[in-house]
Amino acid sequence: MTAPASPAKVRGETVLAVDELVKHFPITQGVLFKRQIGAVRAVDGVSFELRRGETLGVVGESGCGKSTLARLLMRLETPTAGRATLEGRDLFRASGGELRRLRRNMQMVMQDPYTSLNPRMTVGDIVGEPFAIHPDAAPKGSRRQRVQELLDVVGLNPEHVNRYPHQFSGGQRQRIGIARALALRPEIIVCDEPVSALDVSIQAQVINLLAQLQDEFGLSYIFIAHDLSVVRHICDRVAVMYLGRIVEIGTEEQIYRRATHPYTQALLSAVPVPDPAARDRRTIIRLSGDVPSPADPPSGCRFRTRCWKAEEVCAVQDPQTVPRAADPHPSACHFAEVRPDV
Repeated sequence: MTAPASPAKVRGETVLAVDELVKHFPITQGVLFKRQIGAVRAVDGVSFELRRGETLGVVGESGCGKSTLARLLMRLETPTAGRATLEGRDLFRASGGELRRLRRNMQMVMQDPYTSLNPRMTVGDIVGEPFAIHPDAAPKGSRRQRVQELLDVVGLNPEHVNRYPHQFSGGQRQRIGIARALALRPEIIVCDEPVSALDVSIQAQVINLLAQLQDEFGLSYIFIAHDLSVVRHICDRVAVMYLGRIVEIGTEEQIYRRATHPYTQALLSAVPVPDPAARDRRTIIRLSGDVPSPADPPSGCRFRTRCWKAEEVCAVQDPQTVPRAADPHPSACHFAEVRPDV
């Protein structure tokens, strides 16, 4: 199965633009007459661009808003504010037939391969379901052949179309999920921690498969993860999230070698290093306190309550994610600088 060539599609052009995306979940009080007394600020002003053929990694601690961001982009949640355009078309204003066409261009690979596949459906029905929803994507008589081609592309036996999910291992189930996401030949695939539930050796196989499919089909990935070592192997650019916001974004080289935000530096210092000599040379950054509640984030810089650089200005002035003097990539810190020992 080969992707259709199109001279209008140029690698490196922007396919998805997200501008000040916000999602607040209301906190209510009362039984009959509920009134809102607050809000959980899961995503609070996220902006980025995704280019054709690139992989953008989104990393951060649990609860920072990564999965909510993914659900917003897939239209599984309605944003409180903000805008996202897919190839120039507004993702959140689309409805009916236009929304159906947009959804063909953006698919998702779920985190848990054990719960994301319907146990009552065969693999052939699971992978072929997109063709039932979008009948024009494949003629009815050729759907079984297309499903078998998709299974072959992801490294599974095409003759196993009549098997059920429980007859496959975790890694094989995730490959089935990837095959389903590829069925409509999307432009973008959102991968929500696609390897976190797998063994380390299987993780490498799935990561290599995703890279291979990207080269073959010209895919763009939004790769959500909390494991920085996994992200480094597949991502071209990395966005670091903290309490619903992107605090630093840059290329793989900029983030892993020249990180300027204290939170990014703390995350990198916690990544295991196999080389004992290199491990002895670096400084482990231990953050004080717990992550603040997204229902009541700190004033000014949200990281200031755990930051060793925090000063008075951090409590009153919210730093913008802009290029700093220390390095040209955007970082939301008043005192951004490169630490050579991280």
